[in-house]
Amino acid sequence: MKDDNIYYSVGALLYCPANKESISRAVINEKLGRNYSLALCLEDTINDDFVEEAEKIMVNSLQKIFENKDSYTFFLPKIFVRVRERSQISRIMKMLGDAQAIISGFIIPKFIPETADEYIDEIIKVNEEYGRTIYMMPILESQTMIDLRTRYDILYTIKDKLKRIEPLVLNIRVGGNDLCKMFGFRRHSSESIHDIKPVSNIFSDIVTVFGLDYVISGPVWEYFNGDNWDEGLKNEIAGDILCGFIGKTVIHPNQIEVVRNAYKVSLKDLQDANSILNWSKNSASLVAGSQAKERMNEYKTHCIWAEKIRILAEIYGVKQ
Repeated sequence: MKDDNIYYSVGALLYCPANKESISRAVINEKLGRNYSLALCLEDTINDDFVEEAEKIMVNSLQKIFENKDSYTFFLPKIFVRVRERSQISRIMKMLGDAQAIISGFIIPKFIPETADEYIDEIIKVNEEYGRTIYMMPILESQTMIDLRTRYDILYTIKDKLKRIEPLVLNIRVGGNDLCKMFGFRRHSSESIHDIKPVSNIFSDIVTVFGLDYVISGPVWEYFNGDNWDEGLKNEIAGDILCGFIGKTVIHPNQIEVVRNAYKVSLKDLQDANSILNWSKNSASLVAGSQAKERMNEYKTHCIWAEKIRILAEIYGVKQ
């Protein structure tokens, strides 16, 4: 597992069209709060004929945020750019000038073996050119993963290719809506994507392949108002956590605090985690009842779980 907090800290990743001119004011004035990361999207949210215009608007927004960060005190989120082609990565970094310093990384949609190497090369290039860590977050959402006859080969090929930049892969992300679209599925606010078996089975395979080495983030939840939207989101995140996801893509500010609170750990879990991680090396026994005397803690069985719990508690806090 990853042992650095940075990989678990993306949390609620708020997607925003790159051509939204009000985003700089929203960040500077903290209208989005202080507990989120930001993704500026140049792909699906932008009409193909307006990409160049969207790039210019986005660069202007980021330059405003950069210019104000030393003059005003405001929460500066991790900022990512979702590109639609490899060439945008270097081009956007150059267009930003000094403002490139506030870019945390790039999101790569529809990440597949055929284009993986060119994106990986580009990320290596900008890391070397700018002399700092610029992360990459590939999204696994391609239709090619549906075919059971080739799914495992595709996933393991992608993993093999990512190996050479593993420290730069902040998260693996999954495209829930893209996969649902191919089947014609759409869940209601009372339903969870984990109940849609053809899609959840793909997620399970992704976690099986990548989960030992990477942090994998949960799929988007598209409801932000109306009946049951927040309870539905909480329910889906509970399924996310149980299935091995950490963090979630969000599409509206209303969702941010729900996601943030859902990743707070329970006091009982933290107490058990600390007991496991502080286990005496001189102890003859590696099993003991929990502090609440409700379950059994086993050092060898639960140590990886305990490390994750402690990291999540440091980042997101403890439920009161």
